[in-house]
Amino acid sequence: MSRYGAALAFPIWLMLVCQSGCCLVDSITAASGFSHVHDYINKSNWDQDYCERKRKVSHFGGWRLSTEKFTATLPIDHIQENYVREVRDVIFSFVYPTPFKSRVLLVAVSKEVLEDILDLDMSISDSEDFIQLVTGAKIALGSLPLAHRYGGHQFGSWAGQLGDGRAHLIGVYTNRFGDSWELQLKGSGRTPYSRNGDGRAVLHSSVREFLGSEAMHYLGIPTSRAASLVVSDDDVWRDRFYNGNVKKERGAIVLRVAKSWFRIGSLEILAHSGELDLLRMLLDHIIDEHFPSIDMNDSNRYLAFFSRVVSETAGLIALWMSVGFAHGVCNTDNFSLLAITIDYGPFGFMESYDPDLVPNTSDDERRYKIGNQANVGLFNLNKLLQALNPLLAPRQKQLASQILEEYPEQYYKRFTELFKAKLGLLGDNQDDNYLIAFLLKLMEDTKADFTMTFRELSEISEDQLKSISIPKEFWALQDVAKHKLFSSWVVLYLLRLKRNPGDSDSKRSKRMTSINPRYVLRNWMAESAAQKAERNDFSEVSC
Repeated sequence: MSRYGAALAFPIWLMLVCQSGCCLVDSITAASGFSHVHDYINKSNWDQDYCERKRKVSHFGGWRLSTEKFTATLPIDHIQENYVREVRDVIFSFVYPTPFKSRVLLVAVSKEVLEDILDLDMSISDSEDFIQLVTGAKIALGSLPLAHRYGGHQFGSWAGQLGDGRAHLIGVYTNRFGDSWELQLKGSGRTPYSRNGDGRAVLHSSVREFLGSEAMHYLGIPTSRAASLVVSDDDVWRDRFYNGNVKKERGAIVLRVAKSWFRIGSLEILAHSGELDLLRMLLDHIIDEHFPSIDMNDSNRYLAFFSRVVSETAGLIALWMSVGFAHGVCNTDNFSLLAITIDYGPFGFMESYDPDLVPNTSDDERRYKIGNQANVGLFNLNKLLQALNPLLAPRQKQLASQILEEYPEQYYKRFTELFKAKLGLLGDNQDDNYLIAFLLKLMEDTKADFTMTFRELSEISEDQLKSISIPKEFWALQDVAKHKLFSSWVVLYLLRLKRNPGDSDSKRSKRMTSINPRYVLRNWMAESAAQKAERNDFSEVSC
């Protein structure tokens, strides 16, 4: 067939491919030899959304979860009875979720998570099958529910065995893009790792987790995602403020998804227990699954892995700081090996700039204040290194220590890059760090709003800054301007902006508004949504 004959025949063939399930369209259109595919799709009257709709399923008939990648390669607890105990020589325990006894109400669903990650049409959230899935009442075909065994350092001290005490991994889903996501229910009942807990989560904290993880995603921060939130009428008793005032609340479950739920504590428990063969097995599994650029035959693969975790953790914490996020509980069991934000507990976003912000009321020593997060990251990475050490040769241990020593520089480099971008600075200048620190000190002294100061710097013109007479609509900048040294900072800032190569006021503003958000999930917003939800008003939770 001639080149032109093939081109004429192609539209019919394309429609057949799409109607058969659309599985080849993405790879075909990406191929350099088929650039005319784009022309056909764009110019035809054919329903261009057909394939996209076909990719999303509105029932669970052909939708599958699996835990085979864990059960086929990693040891599972042979004791299947669900009671609290010390567990050894395994990575997971097989345990079913405990369904709620009372009626269940679907509070919120993330449309993006359902459709873009799980390939589910939003209409499926109206089905009873969906409710059963997200409450743990029914396990998807082909999957086994698992609870993960891990340990951790909590508030600086080794806490021993921790594990998924109120969470169940209900399966792994590989979507149409080839990405694998692990689905985990939080608040789904007791497991062998529940210790003295009841295995439940309450509505108030679950609303915060749902909103917090989704807010972080839309701020561009690597994070777990929340797919759904359900609430029951089951009674759960909680001392919310750790002051002895126990109150009755309603039980809730969040369906969370992440590329991986393995954390530093996943490796620590094995090293502390002397389970070195299992430590090596789990490390190889994690590297093989999540670090494809690392050669599994490389004798230095654990060094390469550690180097990646160090640099990516430094980058993650710098990103936290760039949006004023305080995690609240930076224990090693809450630090992901993939450097994503997980386990949203007593987190908070800065309002007025305060490096001593502690959102966790139980953190009496202020260990996890926002200004100490980078140091805590170093502590946690050192604990990871201690867990890896039994598998490293003497020379590798030296190299690993050198890798860890590079963490502060990596963190401050990324921190500086982010805050230079927040200020619209291009290129390099030896005084940039001083300019950033100067502004942050002014903000601290005047208790200026962190988010809005940077946002308003994005929107105000250079001429308005020169005048020092800040218009009233820039209320956060007006607070900073009360400082006697503000005019000195403005002079330095405007001089630095003039050194931006090929820049203009409008270009600067466009860059800065793209990186400086107007909105973050302020504590009063999260609390308002949670308190209304407790009164059955879910208007501030629904996506």
